[in-house]
Amino acid sequence: MADHSPSESDYLGKRQLNKGAAGWVLLAGLGVAYVVSGDFSGWNLGLAQGGWGGLLIAFLLMGLMYTCMVLGLAELSSTLPTAGAGYGFARRALGPLGGFATGMAILIEYSVAPAAIATFIGGYIESLGLFGITNSWPVYLVAYLVFIGIHCVGVGEALKLMFVITAVAVVALGVFVVGMIPHFDIGKLVEIEPTGAFGANGFLPFGVTGVLAALVYGIWFFLAVEGVPLAAEETANPRRDMPRGIVVAISVLLCSGLAVLILAPGGAGALSMSESESPLPDALRAVYGPGSGLAQFVNYAGLAGLVASFFSIIFAYSRQLFALSRAGYLPRWLSLTTRRNTPALALIIPGTIGFILATTVRDGGLLIDIAVFGATVSYVLLNLSHIVLRIREPELDRGYWTPGGRVTTSIALVLAVVSVVATFLVDVMAASYTLGVFVLALAYFWFYSRHRVVTSAPEEEFASIAEAESKLK
Repeated sequence: MADHSPSESDYLGKRQLNKGAAGWVLLAGLGVAYVVSGDFSGWNLGLAQGGWGGLLIAFLLMGLMYTCMVLGLAELSSTLPTAGAGYGFARRALGPLGGFATGMAILIEYSVAPAAIATFIGGYIESLGLFGITNSWPVYLVAYLVFIGIHCVGVGEALKLMFVITAVAVVALGVFVVGMIPHFDIGKLVEIEPTGAFGANGFLPFGVTGVLAALVYGIWFFLAVEGVPLAAEETANPRRDMPRGIVVAISVLLCSGLAVLILAPGGAGALSMSESESPLPDALRAVYGPGSGLAQFVNYAGLAGLVASFFSIIFAYSRQLFALSRAGYLPRWLSLTTRRNTPALALIIPGTIGFILATTVRDGGLLIDIAVFGATVSYVLLNLSHIVLRIREPELDRGYWTPGGRVTTSIALVLAVVSVVATFLVDVMAASYTLGVFVLALAYFWFYSRHRVVTSAPEEEFASIAEAESKLK
């Protein structure tokens, strides 16, 4: 592997992020912001795949997977705090190919997820009847332009605004929970008629295969929380703040996701929720009437949840693309930063691709399938990275130790492998096409970019130090 980089000071000087912009509270807010849109829309599509029982099992399994994985990432991010995050962890543990594969899988996930969220934002705005909009593409355009623009101003400003928007969304979830509790009816959870599928019954109307298909939507309750470590180079004290932030985030998401999963179909019925584009406001309208002020409030505030995730995942894809480009795995010009230390091109180019996907595909469920495929592939590699580093480098200076060690991330690894398979059950064409894009990216690395790696990039330096130390033993 060759290094064709210019002088280190010149090259890295044009690729600087804003150091020390975030503490653990902002990191926890970032973790919740990544995911909170999953509570407002998208998860309910899993009811049509597995029924309420199937989606509940999927939620519990994926909640276990994410909790175990997050504990592993807390250790990795406190040990190798770089903007490459997942790519950096896998680069150290699995070598250049493993690092690039992980980074590309994450990039697919984070580039497509905002497009899916944009379609849900359009659905919420249409349900409110705002501006007389019946075609949502102008909404997608405005969302991408405004929020990419804010990120270009600076990460400190962006993270603080994200925190405020996320707080509004959390308040809306609290209002929804309080409003739905008096109307909960356990019978409405199992109102979908059983099919002829193997193992089908009132609790699992689509049988065992329905549980597997619902895993994709169980993931949507947590998708992208693993992106918190992408802010490592912009964190005041990553060894201390990263573990705190990401663990607090997953704790909040487990509670909010379970509340929504129980109360929305438990009040309005699983069947109607399985077809809704704005499930939380629709659930409130079902129990309080179409003119419900409570539903209207949650609808408006629910937009904040969708915007929070849209806004924050833009941050995530830009940092992953920035790191891969800075190290030479992708074209280097993508990692150039502005005078405000923001990677403008890494913000704009995936955003353009996402806008095109949102306007042409116009199917949030399909875009979820694509994003989840990239996510699950990266989860396999991330958990494997934690296990490999525990075995190969037990003396590595770690700021946090994962409870349960390799056993914890091994549980997550097994569930991640099952989740990859599940994406093919939901939509074999979407998963196959995404796999094709992933393979093409690996071919680009193998035949071109691996010969042009910049060894002075932080993620590469971590790996080089490890290789040098291993030769001295």
